Amino acid sequence: MKISRLLIALVVLATPLVATASAAAFLPVDPGTAGKYRVEVGDYNLGDRVVDIPAFKIKSELAGRSYSPIGAPGRRPLVLFLHGIHLTCYAKDVDPGDLMEWPCPKGTKSIPSYAGYDAPAKALASHGYQVVSISANAINIADFDTQMTGSLARAQLVIAHLKLWQRWSTHADGPFGRKFLGKLDLRRVGLMGHSRGGEGVARAVQLNADLGEPFGIRAVLLLAPGGYLRPNLPGVAMSVILPYCDGDVADLSGQRYYDDTRYSMTGDPAARSTVLMMGANHNFFNTEWTPGRSVSPTTDDWTADAKAEPCGSKSKQRLTAVEQEAVGRAYMAGFFRLELGRETALLPLLDGSNTPARSAGRAVVSVMAQSPHRYDVARLDGPAGVLTGAARTRVCSADCVRDGYSRTPHWVAESPVENLVAGRATELSWTGTTGRLRFDLPAGRRDVRQYSVLSLRAATERSTDLSVRLVDGHGRVASVPVSTVSKALQPLPGKIAYLLPKVLMQTVRIPLAGLAVDLRDVRSVEIRTDRVARGTAYLADLSFSTPALSQWRPRMLPVLSVADVDMVEGDSGPRTADFQVRMSRVSPRPVTFWAELSGDLNSDVVGAFHGRVTIPAGRRSVTIKVPLRPNKRDGTDEEFIMVLAGSTDAMIGRSLAHGIVRDDDPTPTVTIGPGVGIEGRGGVVFPMKLSAPSDRTVNLTAELRSGTAKLGVDFVNPQEGLYPQIEPGQTTGQFVVPIKDDKLREKAETFTVVITAADGAVLKVPYRVTGTIRDND
Repeated sequence: MKISRLLIALVVLATPLVATASAAAFLPVDPGTAGKYRVEVGDYNLGDRVVDIPAFKIKSELAGRSYSPIGAPGRRPLVLFLHGIHLTCYAKDVDPGDLMEWPCPKGTKSIPSYAGYDAPAKALASHGYQVVSISANAINIADFDTQMTGSLARAQLVIAHLKLWQRWSTHADGPFGRKFLGKLDLRRVGLMGHSRGGEGVARAVQLNADLGEPFGIRAVLLLAPGGYLRPNLPGVAMSVILPYCDGDVADLSGQRYYDDTRYSMTGDPAARSTVLMMGANHNFFNTEWTPGRSVSPTTDDWTADAKAEPCGSKSKQRLTAVEQEAVGRAYMAGFFRLELGRETALLPLLDGSNTPARSAGRAVVSVMAQSPHRYDVARLDGPAGVLTGAARTRVCSADCVRDGYSRTPHWVAESPVENLVAGRATELSWTGTTGRLRFDLPAGRRDVRQYSVLSLRAATERSTDLSVRLVDGHGRVASVPVSTVSKALQPLPGKIAYLLPKVLMQTVRIPLAGLAVDLRDVRSVEIRTDRVARGTAYLADLSFSTPALSQWRPRMLPVLSVADVDMVEGDSGPRTADFQVRMSRVSPRPVTFWAELSGDLNSDVVGAFHGRVTIPAGRRSVTIKVPLRPNKRDGTDEEFIMVLAGSTDAMIGRSLAHGIVRDDDPTPTVTIGPGVGIEGRGGVVFPMKLSAPSDRTVNLTAELRSGTAKLGVDFVNPQEGLYPQIEPGQTTGQFVVPIKDDKLREKAETFTVVITAADGAVLKVPYRVTGTIRDND
């Protein structure tokens, strides 16, 4: 007996995974289905080491897969896909983890991660888009041990491919000959990045801006992204897909792209969304990362508990690999068709109304969205509103949820931008039904007829409910229980320590049509605690809005770039390391950004720095002064990195600057005196002395030579070897050579210590010093 789609939908709506109660009808246009054009697929490979990647000082491959609509007229948009970090090579009966090389060694094959996005690529190409999925294996080799420059390296690779396709669209050369002459519109470019590829394409937007915007990158989709450097993307359409069962980026920290960008531009014309996909993991959006579908061995990235709901491999709430590919295809293709193709029929897919695509199957998806056409009543990232009754509020971030760890995507803090506060929200707690948080609309902003919805974001740890009320100038009231329009105040599923359930904001979306108030004269919006006697909720982003397409414009914002610093330490202070931050042009309004110093900041010379920096309106630059503590002690050169993030009213171009403070103090001289020891009292003690204190550890390497005392008979090597040290800040030290006691009466005996190497102090080697053993019999 077949189960109807309607019955499946009703079953899904009964589960605790549902994002909103209003998701009933399907989209009139299904972005997951094929269009009218047949698709031609072709690979290209210009070599394994052919393009410079300055961030890593390596050469990368230039290889990828092209998806072209056959017979599509005119110049078509280009969408580029970039995979994330993965193994690079494979061979029969060999663990791919043992083959982390590039190019792949003889007898092995490269893992074609770029070939794993056929489904969304073909869906887009069949509707007239040129799609390119590129290989990043050379970068993956270099990127395993870094958080800093990997995303810049990926961005440089993206720009290299865009330049390649720009040439192929204007010159009859390369592997495709005349095929793409006049066929591509490089002012309509979309980027998709998966995993670390997500931060890579975000950085590509910044790099493109820093280069003067040679390409019109209008839309960016971040698929299960990481984000160490916290790039934000003002003015660019953006969607972030968060798979709830992500076992790789398990904290879902990609949510910060949305949070950090929300209010980063005055009058921002870009739409953005976060798409929470229940039952989806990190890997299965890419068939080359999916067991049973890939050419090389791979695994399910969710490994916490096979039986645990809702993410275990045996859970009925987990999507199969084919189901996950289908929902990924619908939302990836739908986003680019919406923002590059201007298909307004696809707006409900990503406007927060949670209208599903039929091809997404049984997948449960919750969308939070920010429209460019909106009126922000209260951002709720600071004190706001008038509170009365049995309730209290506080603004919180990382302290919102106790022991949140990987359960709190909005509030993840990690190096190297660990001090930039993420996702501030208002915590509303109440102990009675009389609590009211009221927001009064100022005169001149009370006519909200141009908007179709009132929305906010909300989350909770325990099931609760609130009412949202609109009050008009006549005293009429419309009250809507949150539970009737959203599941935001129902906790998300799962129970795994430090991992599930997530505390993640979801959309509360109240249609204004039919509310019994005068929309020409709305005086206040209230959040009331009249539904449940006791509870706690996290709230953000209260606004009126109407779903709208992004309105991209070239060079909307000035571009910030920070310059390197290379200086000598000096002997006295105070001094500063001065990082110059310049903008591409003057701004008519103040520009702010977050700056944070990262690196080994435990030195005695370089002080810590982090904070928000402002460039006043009409100015073009600012100097960030990092405090230094110069001294006259020998030390190492101090290296560190200045990171820019979280800009407002500017795009960040060059976000990393390298700093080096070179030590200019003389290296002290070490002297080692002869050693004396008595049998039965431990060993021969050799004194060491430095001519001046140092900030470095002095390390010596020594060998023992027999004299009248014999090695192994009268004295022995220390078990760990003989490596004398003087600790930083000390001018004296000693090392001991163990003595073997015997019962023989004998004269004093000697041996020699030979210093063969010295680091951190001046000593002419080999340096010999005598040790004497005195008898105790």
